[in-house]
Amino acid sequence: MKDKQEAARSVAAHRVAIVTGGASGMGLGIARYLADAGHPVAIFDVQSNLFDAALAELQPADVPVCAHLVDVTDRAQVDAATQKVRQQLGRIAIVITSAGVTGNCPFTELPLESWNRLLAVNLTGTFHTIQAAIPDMLEAGWGRIVTISSSSAQSGVANRAHYVASKGGVIGLTKALAVEFAPRGITVNTIPPSIIDTPMARTAEQAGHRRVGDVAAVTPVRRVGTPNDIGAACLYLCSDDAGFITGQQIGVNGGWYI
Repeated sequence: MKDKQEAARSVAAHRVAIVTGGASGMGLGIARYLADAGHPVAIFDVQSNLFDAALAELQPADVPVCAHLVDVTDRAQVDAATQKVRQQLGRIAIVITSAGVTGNCPFTELPLESWNRLLAVNLTGTFHTIQAAIPDMLEAGWGRIVTISSSSAQSGVANRAHYVASKGGVIGLTKALAVEFAPRGITVNTIPPSIIDTPMARTAEQAGHRRVGDVAAVTPVRRVGTPNDIGAACLYLCSDDAGFITGQQIGVNGGWYI
């Protein structure tokens, strides 16, 4: 088993990963799992004030890591940062699209600006990031893409039409790309989490939305998710062992949606 793990880490050392929204929360948990497995990791995030702490958390893995200030709604920024990653770390083999924003508003009162903003970050940002990186995967004949969607897009949630629509679009995009690129050695899957204990969830709690503890009490496994739960699932989906899995919704949700 030890020899197999060492061999897997040796292979991973040549597989560069981009993680959007990687400076905190789910994204940082994902980046940490990938780095610990030997993958060089590039973080894309708008929260540059968190970069030093995020990189310090990844550096004990002893792999090359970097962070870039990127607004995923801005294609020029995504393209420029992706090219820098190629120069710093090498050709890109893995993309995890974790950058996202949320919102809560009755549909009849939902401003167009809020609708456009959530679709721009959650859906179009996913499109930008994947399209910028996928030429490297096509050239190599191998790639792993994991999008982060939401269990709310599977079940529907009141007062969050813009969020649900954006994440539903991510699920649809994932399926389309899975079919298109499967013959080229690239798998594309999505993880639709339920509530994960992240800074975003805690900020929403402070704003008067659902309390994390209350959600834990009614979750079938009786706890909320953690960034580690998402990171572990992503790491598997990005491995050689997951090469026969594509176009799937891997629900890391504690039993919320079955």
